[in-house]
Amino acid sequence: QLQLVESGGGLVQPGGSLRLSCAASGFSFDYYAIGWFRQAPGKEREGISCSSSITGSTNYADSVKGRFTISRDNRKNTVYLQMNSLKTEETAVYYCAAYRRRACGSSWYREGDYWGQGTQVTVSS
Repeated sequence: QLQLVESGGGLVQPGGSLRLSCAASGFSFDYYAIGWFRQAPGKEREGISCSSSITGSTNYADSVKGRFTISRDNRKNTVYLQMNSLKTEETAVYYCAAYRRRACGSSWYREGDYWGQGTQVTVSS
């Protein structure tokens, strides 16, 4: 059974950093692109980053470029999201998603195929 489990969320001050992890099991991890999304209260879900499985290419939403870094370790079946210079408006539940394809493609930010349960990130002083 395919499973994605996020961890690493918590409370951080504005300008601080967090690293989220997404541990995958139950499928051939290196055949799937993996993305990160977030959803703040009262807002639509936002695709923020994606990592292709073969080429290692990455995609980012404009809102996080230069501050967030996605990486993956196919040996550990884990994808990471390093988040720096966090802002209060980035308080949200962060989800990882797997895509039924190896490349992120042009529509990665719209929807994933499989989802984790999410981890809460709160940016507050």
